[in-house]
Amino acid sequence: MPYRLIYTGLALVAVAAIALGVALSPDGKAVVLPAPLESVSPQPGDLVPPQAILEIDLEVGYEAQITVDGWPIADAQFVEATGVYRWSPSPTHPTISEWAPGEHTVNVVWNTYTGLPDTGSFEWTFRVG
Repeated sequence: MPYRLIYTGLALVAVAAIALGVALSPDGKAVVLPAPLESVSPQPGDLVPPQAILEIDLEVGYEAQITVDGWPIADAQFVEATGVYRWSPSPTHPTISEWAPGEHTVNVVWNTYTGLPDTGSFEWTFRVG
């Protein structure tokens, strides 16, 4: 008789784990980014820890102006050879010293730095928890 209780308890734990996984999983929709934006991290709608790093990957030959929550980000690290911008809040930053819990909005405006102009923009939000 006790082994049946053990099996029943294990089955309930398994069902609860599966239900929790389904409830907390992403919705599965692919994020469509406009060209020349190759990737962004965190992705739109993501829930990230307070240590998250903002990363924006553009095609080579483009430069970006980045704003977070309406504040311009001038100190992002940029690797010209790859087109990747990386930034995270720091205590020395004049406006954003840490990721506060809640929703944050990132806006990226890009243009080519050689050749004909090719401007565009993309805005998304993510949550810090």
